[in-house]
Amino acid sequence: MTIPEIKTATEAKMDQSIAAFRNNLTKIRTGRANPALLDHLMVDYYGNPTPINQVANVALLDSRTISVQPWEKGMGAKIEKAIRDSDLGLNPVGMGDLIRIPMPPMSEERRKELTKIVKNEGENAKIAVRNLRRDANEAVKKLVKDKLVSEDDQKRAEADIQKVTDRHIAAIDQLVAAKDQEIMAL
Repeated sequence: MTIPEIKTATEAKMDQSIAAFRNNLTKIRTGRANPALLDHLMVDYYGNPTPINQVANVALLDSRTISVQPWEKGMGAKIEKAIRDSDLGLNPVGMGDLIRIPMPPMSEERRKELTKIVKNEGENAKIAVRNLRRDANEAVKKLVKDKLVSEDDQKRAEADIQKVTDRHIAAIDQLVAAKDQEIMAL
């Protein structure tokens, strides 16, 4: 593997870490309705655990209400049970073949708790990025040890990898700040 390949692979993995972090942030409930909130919930579909969005249409009715419309008649009760049993603290209301899920307003204490969770998730994402930096630097050092590149090339490569790392950590900080602001604004 060459230095440019190491840099490219490292940057791609760091981008994946940020994408995973972004995905985790969507699961953190703010007070505003978000259909992605239900993505990780599984419902029993003919004996198989299946994501809700594969057995029903999940959409927004308004800024504080999610609607779930099952594709099959018998699924409504199972979907309601899965939502009620989840750790989201939501109370679905069945209305014929449509399930409405109102978002309850959050207390100040819960908001502070959520900001701590967001900061923790951000720290985990930063750790992942730093681990990728460490792995890339070790790969460059191995090239130097095998006498495939010079020590000057090593220094330049490590500086470039550090710049990429700094850029990704700054992006994580921005996502954390935006989510904190979103949580505290409601």
